Amino acid sequence: MSERIVMRVGEALVAGGPPGTAAEPEVIIGELDGPVGNAFANLLGDQVKGHSRVLAIMNTDIMVKPATICVSKVTVKNERYTNILMGTVQGAIANGVLDAVRNGDIPKEKANDLGIIVSVWLNPMVATADDLDHKILFDIHRKATTTAIHKAMNNEPDIDWLLENQEEIVHKYYQMGLDGKI
Repeated sequence: MSERIVMRVGEALVAGGPPGTAAEPEVIIGELDGPVGNAFANLLGDQVKGHSRVLAIMNTDIMVKPATICVSKVTVKNERYTNILMGTVQGAIANGVLDAVRNGDIPKEKANDLGIIVSVWLNPMVATADDLDHKILFDIHRKATTTAIHKAMNNEPDIDWLLENQEEIVHKYYQMGLDGKI
């Protein structure tokens, strides 16, 4: 039997595609009979206009395991944005979760015991992009989800690495501000 997973936290940023396709999920993973399960149930049961919470699904009636809930970081106001978020990105997240099980980051025997909360960022510009490539958007969000889960389950980055590299790590937007670009 695998060790108890009370709560693991991770994030990832995957870019490199056309404008608007970057993904920056933040994940919380833990046992459904613990704090993550309580948060999961509260999120699913307490819907908020503009910030719908939906289960990650492979298709309209096939939920991924471990149970995963997607929470938008951006206020959803546009039908096209909603359809992309609750379609392409939702499916990508579900596939990223299964990739994490397949690659061993999530123990297969824990698939019915764990819950995952994914805080999803989708650039609002996708709602107006006439040439949005859904395949690229899907692939980037899938990879970002798998990466965030990997980092969470492996406690990455570790504290020693952070302490050793603290002065070399500069937040992108802070640097842009220093450079007068924002």
